[in-house]
Amino acid sequence: MFFTDHLSRKVSIPHPPQRIISLVPSQTELLVDLGLEDRLVGVTKFCVHPTQLRKSKTVVGGTKNYRFELIDELQPDLIIGNKEENEREGIAKLAEKHPVWMSDIVGLEDSLRMISDLGQITATETRAEELARTIRTSFAQALPQKGRAVYLIWDNPKMAAGKKTFIDAMLRFAGFENAIDAERYPTVEESDLASLAPEYVLLSSEPFPFSEKHAQELQLLLPKSKILLVDGEMFSWYGSRLLHAMDYFKRL
Repeated sequence: MFFTDHLSRKVSIPHPPQRIISLVPSQTELLVDLGLEDRLVGVTKFCVHPTQLRKSKTVVGGTKNYRFELIDELQPDLIIGNKEENEREGIAKLAEKHPVWMSDIVGLEDSLRMISDLGQITATETRAEELARTIRTSFAQALPQKGRAVYLIWDNPKMAAGKKTFIDAMLRFAGFENAIDAERYPTVEESDLASLAPEYVLLSSEPFPFSEKHAQELQLLLPKSKILLVDGEMFSWYGSRLLHAMDYFKRL
């Protein structure tokens, strides 16, 4: 059967696929929550949920670098990737031999569409729609506005989540106004942070593992800002992890 992915590519996929490789941690977790763990044959080294998965499945590389010969040996009938998280040339090479279905996630509706689409592809529509409905309901009630925030994803150089990112969308649901006007993930200097004078600076746990040491350093630079170490999965994972996101945002 042919399925159209989020890049408008028609992909021929056996229905339902029996040998799936996921190159995106948040989508790997989703597949497990759809009841498809037994059909997963390959994951990345960053697929940390559920915790035992990397011991029971073949690790085919990271999200940017792939072990092509190992992937060929696994004979996948579906590889799942993401436009932002996966490396373009590597995905193109994989697509020459295998069915590769790509998501493109910028906001909540994109996530819900992805969940629904993967439910159709894998013949788990009922469970997928249940997950999507529960997530949509949890995000229905807006949280009180907290103030302007800068969300940092990297240190040295410091990089922030800007507009047109999934993190930006989650910041709004969490009650923050993104103080970064640039799109994607711009580099920000300490002087930029000082001039922005955000009410909050959120230090993500991933991809860079910010620690209390970094929070203390930034507090000296921004004495009037509230510096928070936050769970990056809650702001950037767009699969079934969203089931827990709003409760987390409420506690911030």
